[in-house]
Amino acid sequence: MDSLQLLSWTCIVFTVGMFSTGLNDLKKMRENKSADNIQFLPFLTTCLNNLGWLYYGLLKSDQTIILVNVIGALLQILYIVMYLQYSKQKRLVMSQTLAAGVVLTCGWFYFTTYLPEGETRLSQLGLTCSVITVSMYMSPLTDLVAIVRSGDVQRLSFPLTVATFFTSTSWVLYGLQLGDYFILVPNTPGIFTSLIRLYLFRRFASVSQSTPSYKSMLI
Repeated sequence: MDSLQLLSWTCIVFTVGMFSTGLNDLKKMRENKSADNIQFLPFLTTCLNNLGWLYYGLLKSDQTIILVNVIGALLQILYIVMYLQYSKQKRLVMSQTLAAGVVLTCGWFYFTTYLPEGETRLSQLGLTCSVITVSMYMSPLTDLVAIVRSGDVQRLSFPLTVATFFTSTSWVLYGLQLGDYFILVPNTPGIFTSLIRLYLFRRFASVSQSTPSYKSMLI
């Protein structure tokens, strides 16, 4: 097995592991018969991101990107369906899902109709997916500021933080090996935001370990 194959399997294992952290939310919804205190938009935006990268993988004929994002999209669809089942705000959830479907359809129509096949379409799609991925990695920064001020890390998920760190690192190395900056660049912020989260866990763990909620999060 050469280095590229090793990196490919590393990306698959770590990324599927990261997507699977949502199963914990799924378990909570089934146990409580409620979607309260669980955010819906991360499932929806991740699903859109998966579908965008899936299209990129198909255009690039990259089996690693295709496999990872097929699994990711299917898991996000499962989370969305279960959230809809247990949510008390079904109309809002349906409207957000419908809006995402419209955005996805318009995007697909634009890329397949107005952009020529080949490098132009691949580059435009890669740039779009990269911007979305970077925005997703950077979106929790406001929460991190609030955590620094309060010293409370209960809103952070330690397993997700670790999974994100290894996932981002593996994709950066994979993009570097391929010379694909659309893979390398957008995953770099994930490394830095994960390191910041890990520092916050270490910095404020002694304050939060005495509370039952932090202990239960690590199980």
